[in-house]
Amino acid sequence: MNILITGGAGFIGSHLCEFLLNNGDKIICMDNFFTGRIRNIKHLEDNPNFKVIPHDITQPLRNVVKEHIDQIYNLACPASPVHYQFDPIETIKANTLGVINVLEFAKLNGSRVLQASTSEIYGDPEIHPQVETYRGNVNTLGPRACYDEGKRVAETLFMDYHRKYNLNIRIVRIFNTYGPRMAENDGRVISNFIVQALKNKDITVFGDGSQTRSFCYVKDLVQGLYNMMNQDYVGPVNLGNTNETTIIEIAKKITNYTKSSSKIIFNSLPEDDPKQRKPDISLAKEKLNWEPKINFEEGIKKTIEYFKSSLS
Repeated sequence: MNILITGGAGFIGSHLCEFLLNNGDKIICMDNFFTGRIRNIKHLEDNPNFKVIPHDITQPLRNVVKEHIDQIYNLACPASPVHYQFDPIETIKANTLGVINVLEFAKLNGSRVLQASTSEIYGDPEIHPQVETYRGNVNTLGPRACYDEGKRVAETLFMDYHRKYNLNIRIVRIFNTYGPRMAENDGRVISNFIVQALKNKDITVFGDGSQTRSFCYVKDLVQGLYNMMNQDYVGPVNLGNTNETTIIEIAKKITNYTKSSSKIIFNSLPEDDPKQRKPDISLAKEKLNWEPKINFEEGIKKTIEYFKSSLS
C-alpha cells in the first residue's frame, strides 16, 4: 500500500513512518521541516520503501507527489504552543489552505484520509473527562486560537468533503502524547521537565501545578492511529491515556527518575491554559479495540534515556 504521511518527520509522524514501514507499506514522508527534523527519520533513509518529499501543504500536493496514494495521514501542523504561536498565521494556513490541499489530493486519488485533530478543540473544558460529543470552550480571540480554531475548521472541512464528495475520511483527536523524538525546545511539559532536570536547572511549573493532564506514550498513540485508519468509522475518536495526574506530580516524578538536584519553581499560568485535560476513550475501545498499554513509569524512563542521549 502507498501511504502519504504529511508532517512525517515530526515527533509522532516519524514513529508512524517507522510503524508502517515495518508493516511492509511504501511510505512517502512529506514535511516542510519547520518542526520536523531530518534526524527523526535518518534511520529510515536506506529503506527502499521510504521516500522523503520536502514540501509545505499550503501549496498543492498534486505537482510533487506522482505516485498513486491509497491512504493519507495528515499530521502537518505545529503542535506545541511555542511552535504554533511562533507564526499563528502560518498555523491557521496549515489548518485551512493546507487541509484543503490535502483533501483535494485525496479526492484526486480516491485516497482514504485521516485528520490528526487535537484535544485542544475542547479548549478549557467545562466537562470532565472530555467526550467526543462535547463542543468545547474555546476563546476565539486568544493566543491559542490559531491552533484550537484552526483544528476545529480542519474537522469541518473534512466533514464537508465527506458529505459533498463522499470522501473516505477519518478524524482522531489526539491528547497529550510523549516519548522519544520530542523536540527539547517545544515547550511541552514532559520535554521541558526532562531537559531541565537533566541539566539540573530549575523545573518551571506554570500556575500552582494543580492543573491536570493525562499522558499517552507515542507507541500506543501510533497504534491508535493505525487502528482508526483501518476500520469503517469516520469519527471523531479521542486517542489518549486516561491516567490523570497533576503537573506538580509529574515534575516530582521526573526529578526522582533523573536523580536531579533541580528545584521546582512556579511561574504564572499562560492565558487560556486548560485546568483539566483527560479523554473519555469509550468510543476508541468500542470502535477501534484500542486502549493504551504502556504505563507512565515505563514510558517516561524510555523518554528520559532518549533525552540523555540527544543532549550528550
